[in-house]
Amino acid sequence: MDVEKKKVAEAEVSRHALARKKVWVGTYLLLALAFITCYSLLKLKVFDIIASYREITGKVLLAGFFSMIILAVGKVVERIIIKRAKNRAASYNLIRLVRLLNVLIIALVAVSFIFTNWYAAAVSLGLISLILGFALQTPIASFIGWVYIIIRSPYHVGDRIQIGDFKGDVVEINYFDTTLWEFGGDYLSNDVSSGRLIRFPNSLVLEEAVYNYSWDKFPFIWNEIPFHVAYESDLEYVAATVRSVAIKELGDQMDDHIKRFKDLLVQTPVDDLEIKEYPFVSLRINTNTWVEVLVTYLVEPKKAAGVRTRLIKNAISELLKQPDKVMFPKSNNR
Repeated sequence: MDVEKKKVAEAEVSRHALARKKVWVGTYLLLALAFITCYSLLKLKVFDIIASYREITGKVLLAGFFSMIILAVGKVVERIIIKRAKNRAASYNLIRLVRLLNVLIIALVAVSFIFTNWYAAAVSLGLISLILGFALQTPIASFIGWVYIIIRSPYHVGDRIQIGDFKGDVVEINYFDTTLWEFGGDYLSNDVSSGRLIRFPNSLVLEEAVYNYSWDKFPFIWNEIPFHVAYESDLEYVAATVRSVAIKELGDQMDDHIKRFKDLLVQTPVDDLEIKEYPFVSLRINTNTWVEVLVTYLVEPKKAAGVRTRLIKNAISELLKQPDKVMFPKSNNR
């Protein structure tokens, strides 16, 4: 049911996005028509402009006309990408590349029309680039970071990541910065949304390790829950009960996830790594004189909090049904 709702929501978002693209295409075409009309009137000398300004004005109008055409074509390409792309993250990156290409082509068109002397234009742009290179080192590094993100894909829009001290779901990747919807944070001990946005420069990916909780090939993480019981408890019964509750809660898909994990390991140089049949239950002694019964399982990162809550509630409910076999640490003080 959740998957169906997600698909319906994504389809609705796509329809709105396509509608917006259509409006922008019409707007750009109208502006292009306005530019070319003004240029035609200028050539017919309808406007009383001094001759020295007529030429440069004509070039600016032509540059504006072609720029609007380029922008309109760009929006059409974006519509095609949204319609045909199966992967939302890939379409997001492609659209960003199309927009960057539009800007570069428009800049080239503007230089072509405004500067008649290409050599002088190249020298001027070279000097400007040199000056800006020293003044804008951080934005340039962030832009290079964006290129790295597009090529190497350490994360996509929608992924849950941690980079440095920042943890959250990626909601936007711009040319210079990335925006996260934070989870956890200073005021929460759980992995739920804090309601805060985090924005960091893309150059950070070149300096810090990126932890991706939503890797495409294996979008799961290992979670662990400790249950504390007294030494006198029937540890075999406790372990079996906790494991059965976990299997019931997690469903049959756990086996598929484990098989997927094993298949990934076969493709790596990692050898002799023991892959247990999860959910796996282990025991260890706690320093406060009780036994910890730990259940380890696979879960989708964004569902971890809900699954953990249900597992704890259901497991404790089952364990309390057998007070003779399951004694909690508090029982020793009676």
